[in-house]
Amino acid sequence: MPRPARSGPSTGRSRDRGSFFALLTANVVSVTGNALTELGVPWFVLVTTGSATRAGIVAFCAMAPVVASSALLGPLIDRYGRRRAAVLSDLSSAAFTATIPLLQAAGELRFWALCLLMGLAGFCHAPGDAARSALVPDLAARSRTALGRAAGLYDGAARCASMLGAALGGVLITSLGPSRVLFVDAGTFAVSAGTIALGLRGVTEACDSPRARISLTTYRADLVEGIRMVVRTPLLVGICATALLAQGLDQAWSTVLLPDDVRTKFGSAVALGLLETLFGLFAFAGALLYSAYGDRVRRRWLYAVSFLIVGAPRFLVAASTHTLVPLALMMAVEGLACGCLNPIISATVYDTVPQRLRSRVLGAMTSAALLVAPLGGLVAGYSVSAAGLDTTLLAVAGIYLLVTLVPAVHPAWRAMDPAREHRR
Repeated sequence: MPRPARSGPSTGRSRDRGSFFALLTANVVSVTGNALTELGVPWFVLVTTGSATRAGIVAFCAMAPVVASSALLGPLIDRYGRRRAAVLSDLSSAAFTATIPLLQAAGELRFWALCLLMGLAGFCHAPGDAARSALVPDLAARSRTALGRAAGLYDGAARCASMLGAALGGVLITSLGPSRVLFVDAGTFAVSAGTIALGLRGVTEACDSPRARISLTTYRADLVEGIRMVVRTPLLVGICATALLAQGLDQAWSTVLLPDDVRTKFGSAVALGLLETLFGLFAFAGALLYSAYGDRVRRRWLYAVSFLIVGAPRFLVAASTHTLVPLALMMAVEGLACGCLNPIISATVYDTVPQRLRSRVLGAMTSAALLVAPLGGLVAGYSVSAAGLDTTLLAVAGIYLLVTLVPAVHPAWRAMDPAREHRR
């Protein structure tokens, strides 16, 4: 495995907390808007068409471009600046997202146009996620925050935003309607862009000064270098492989199975918002607990146990109950476990990947993880229509159980614990 590129303490005279706080704030605002979209669009399709299949098609169209842009735009982010990439990404996403309710208000929104606009918004949003994540180690070093703690805070802030977005989404969908909620989402992208533009101004780690002009040859070399880094590191390959399957199953859950289960059994967007809020609240708590105490436990085993909890149980509970309380309790337990996963992965990647490769490696890993995610909602929609909701939930639970056993049994995951690796 390549030697890790760690972010050490800041060598400057002062402790700069402002830039890291600006990054956290921008991410919170952006993720809040995403949560509104993830609730509003599927609900809009289900309410207006009654078709789980169409909801799955929209989910596919929104996710497929994310896979492409995550893989292809990483080298450009590293070369032309993470601050600039984050700002342009958010502004473009705001424009495409706002177009959806504008067309709806004019009576001109067609199903194909909804799919196209969701795809364009997803394509533009992915680079912003990669750019913000790549900035975490450097800005943490400026603020003299330990890397594991910074990863936990960053993910915890995102979890908090998901919770707020879910809570607001259920209420706003009911009071304003799902299409108008997208205006609010577009506004969050604009606020996120402004926060990054102002809060990270003058921060050298954001790499705002353009480097040498890129050509097709240099772009291809940069892209291959990032992919090679992933392929030659067994642990990164393992993370990508399990995430690829888990993301597809999670996409089926969030875009089709959970909304359809709630609509069928409870008939309320407020119930859907409540469940997502519980998940977000406890995931936020889990991320904060990891930030405070995660360095005291082995990453691998905490990750393996948390991954098992996050996987199959929620699908089994949803299939076996027709009341809200058991599902709500399961979402809370799942959220607590899920809050540990992303900080562990982030800290592992930050420890392993050199700074100059960070955006393209993160982009390549995100793309690999999301490769089958667009199919998750699509396949789930067809499966519900063909076999029924409960049968689909049980089938997905069985597949997820097999996926979540991998970190506990595969030896490549031992490298997740640096201390253990150094003893070998």
